[in-house]
Amino acid sequence: MTPRRVVVTGLGAVTSIGIGADEFLTGLRAGRSGAGPITSFDASGFDHSRACEITEFDAARFVTRLPLREYGRASHFAAAAARMAVADAALPVEDLRAVRSLVSVGTTDGESRDLDGLTRQEVELGPRRMDPVVARRVPAGRLSVAAARELGLVDVEAVTLPTACAAGNYAIGYGYDAVRTGEFEFALCGGADAVCLKTFAGFYRLGTIAPERCQPFDRDRKGILTGEGAGMMLLESLDSALARGARIHAEVLGYGLNCDADHPVAPNEDSFARCVRLAHDNAGVTADDVDLISAHGTGTKANDVSEARAIRQVFGGTPPRMVSIKSMIGHTMGAASALAAIACTLALREGFIPPTINHVETDPECDIDCVPNRAIEADLKVVQNNALAFGGNNAVLILGRYEPDAAEARRAQRGAA
Repeated sequence: MTPRRVVVTGLGAVTSIGIGADEFLTGLRAGRSGAGPITSFDASGFDHSRACEITEFDAARFVTRLPLREYGRASHFAAAAARMAVADAALPVEDLRAVRSLVSVGTTDGESRDLDGLTRQEVELGPRRMDPVVARRVPAGRLSVAAARELGLVDVEAVTLPTACAAGNYAIGYGYDAVRTGEFEFALCGGADAVCLKTFAGFYRLGTIAPERCQPFDRDRKGILTGEGAGMMLLESLDSALARGARIHAEVLGYGLNCDADHPVAPNEDSFARCVRLAHDNAGVTADDVDLISAHGTGTKANDVSEARAIRQVFGGTPPRMVSIKSMIGHTMGAASALAAIACTLALREGFIPPTINHVETDPECDIDCVPNRAIEADLKVVQNNALAFGGNNAVLILGRYEPDAAEARRAQRGAA
């Protein structure tokens, strides 16, 4: 069977700078910051305590079928983003229910906010008095189940991928393969996580929480701000999208994965460079084809330099512009690369590059054009979305502007060269 082309027809975003793809787009163009004082847990014992929380999310407003009490905050995010993606695709839910479909959701923490609460109950009240309803919400697998249940999907494969900060790209790659091979006609895929004490405290102990703001690639960067949210894409075959007259936001060209298992937290730049090359090969593109890189760009000392060096290994001395939306929405963990993939899709569709905000002076060791502080207009055809995770889990997604014969044109251009 000839592999099918896979396109993005639906976008759902729950972020600290906008809920819904349109509001997210507005926030990206404006260079909005989602940072503020932490309110979701008592952070009074920390020297600094800011995060990119979503303060205006009312699950009951966005989620209509899911029994909210049975699911945690990250599941609410995933369900809401999935429903938004289906609505954005103008796909009747009944049509989605009528075929076998896939839901793949990436995460770092699952429902760690609930785990925080259960731990507190166990310490203060004893294990016999822990809330059994909350305990049932904790398994990470419930994130994908929540999205499927919200949409009333019955003949569905629901998969949750816990590959930490690269999980969103993993989940989208999984969906891409499932649609490309014809196993599924539709795939809802992305990532979700919620701000929690466990993750904040862990990064704080590592010395990687910034006091005020996240400044990727800046000489004075001090670390991450934790964030939360969900990003979900509806993927379908090009034939399906054309047959139903769907709006095509972008095309998924391919992806690359590897795991070097070199170090628990420090990225291996050689391994990540190999992952980028794997993605290019899978997508049928070269480094010269890539117009923009959405960086992992955490704002930590080690990550930004390692990522920039890996990119120069592949692209040479003058790589494409490389931006980090974590400067705006914080590090949303398992949702990070999924939301970045949505940002890439919007950038391709709308012809612009979102900025890296909070930027003052580029670190000479990074030496990239990070599009500081203000969005710019740009004619983009191919965009690369980077994700690096603990344990050496790397995932790179390649997206392209939808053009009927774009792949053939790229092959012809390379042949002429």
